[in-house]
Amino acid sequence: MYLEHIESPADVRALPASVMPALCAEIRDAIIASSAKVGGHVGPNLGIVELTVALHRVFRSPADKLVFDVSHQTYAHKMLTGRAWNYLDPTRMGTLSGFASPVESEHDHFSMGHTSTSVSLAAGLARARDLAGERYDVVAVIGDGSLSGGLAFEGLDDVARLGTGLIVVVNDNEWSISQNQGGLYAALAHLRETGGNAPDNPFRALGLDYAYVENGNDEQALESALANLRGCERPVVLHVHTRKGLGFAPAEADEESWHHVGPFDPATGEKLAGGRASGGIVAAPPATYADITGEFLLSRMSSDQRLIAISSATPYMMGLTAARRAAAGRQFVDVGIAEEHAVTLAAGLATGGAHPVYGVYGTFLQRAYDQIWHDVCLNAAPVTILVFGSSAFGTTDATHLGFYDIAMLGDMPGLTYLAPTCREEYLAMLDWACGYEGGPVAIRVPGAGVVSRPDVELPTDGFASGMPEIVHEGDDDVAILALGATLPLGRRVAERLAAADVDAELVNPRFACGIDRDWVRGLAGRFRVVVTLEDGVRDGGFGSRVACVLGPTGARVRCFGLTHGFPDRYEPHELLEACGMTEENVTRETLALLGR
Repeated sequence: MYLEHIESPADVRALPASVMPALCAEIRDAIIASSAKVGGHVGPNLGIVELTVALHRVFRSPADKLVFDVSHQTYAHKMLTGRAWNYLDPTRMGTLSGFASPVESEHDHFSMGHTSTSVSLAAGLARARDLAGERYDVVAVIGDGSLSGGLAFEGLDDVARLGTGLIVVVNDNEWSISQNQGGLYAALAHLRETGGNAPDNPFRALGLDYAYVENGNDEQALESALANLRGCERPVVLHVHTRKGLGFAPAEADEESWHHVGPFDPATGEKLAGGRASGGIVAAPPATYADITGEFLLSRMSSDQRLIAISSATPYMMGLTAARRAAAGRQFVDVGIAEEHAVTLAAGLATGGAHPVYGVYGTFLQRAYDQIWHDVCLNAAPVTILVFGSSAFGTTDATHLGFYDIAMLGDMPGLTYLAPTCREEYLAMLDWACGYEGGPVAIRVPGAGVVSRPDVELPTDGFASGMPEIVHEGDDDVAILALGATLPLGRRVAERLAAADVDAELVNPRFACGIDRDWVRGLAGRFRVVVTLEDGVRDGGFGSRVACVLGPTGARVRCFGLTHGFPDRYEPHELLEACGMTEENVTRETLALLGR
């Protein structure tokens, strides 16, 4: 084997060109074996192996700066920069971040995981290099649909006038997370069809130099092309045509579902059952909120022609499979990786008489803060936003934390942010939101598994009132406001308090923001202690807003939630425990406030 002996890019450069196919095969085997065990971005990493090898044979990392967009496709890069055994040794698989991490290696220059940033980052590095009077190459590698992001356009527009050396490698595998969308990708297709010679070249139109490699999985061809660009004195785009999922038949046959997967059988590609524990919560079929959402939207579309579902390259997240997308027809639009455009598009649709439903991961919704504020809320546009992965049980990489959502959306005037506790409540909220014309509504899709509460009391007049659900009416000692998916924790705390002769009132607030303030003020006149529970960040979250309302009353309020920070690759229950969100700790602190 060659890979097991590589400790730095210098070792890659020392190998003869004749063994590069064997090295690439070993890297692919390691990607498949490690991803089969711990999950990962399989398709993108399999497709970029030869390009990564060529980059490290031509350039001198870390002196030369390689910036991989999103950095989800850096497995081969990590293997060639001293981290190969984390992919070869089964006991060490999963110990590295799935993204670039300067903590891991000097070859990783940024912590990153969101899309379309590489060109701007590389432009900054190039300008800093020139200011310091230094000489080295800066290379941005961008692909997997990242060119559809507005930031990538902004970066390219600026780079075109840079007047100094910078290389942008466009890794064109014909895919985003799902299928590529937009006019730019039609132009890329035309370039592929003409061997890079099409007259309508968007890069040349900006004033950038341009080169093309048809077989982006031919290491020698890539090495030759990159060597020609090394030391360039003008910005240049190298457009390479690669194959997503190359070397693993299931990933080649189904590019969308193999973009990122959990553990699987490497021999057959069969995806293995399993997932995170849900704290004793029993799942109710269908198994995911994605399934529930997709089924609901498609059903409602058949009777409501105004309804239109919007995705920013992640339609599967909201249950819109290829079959459902086809059935939806014009009532579904995928804008590509362009969250800002998706939100403002939704505002325009709503103003034009449609009712848009935009599904997005909480971590990516951050990218559209201004559009939610200025285009949706300021105009009171009746837009529905479904926020997925917005809890401790979302994606656990520091780059993809979704639990700052309540703190972010709670600042939006006129926005109602709902937090359902169960399947029944979620469907009721979604049904109401799709017909509500009074302003924007966001729904915090639970992340800890699907829960069924057949006895949940649903309002007969919708969710505009801001009133919560009283799950259990207690005495005047304690009120527990357990938001969304924390209701089971609140129930367990109430049971423990009951064992200590404290009959706590258990409340399902329903509103992460938008809860009736008069109702909140009324808590001070009745309860000695008010406890809030949420699986979002505590500071600026639901509990802090309750405390703000109750502050002038002198009421005693204890808020439980996640602490500020960037926890990385954490175990959800361990994070909750570290933040004091266990039934034992909440009970203990509540009793202490009661003087017990």
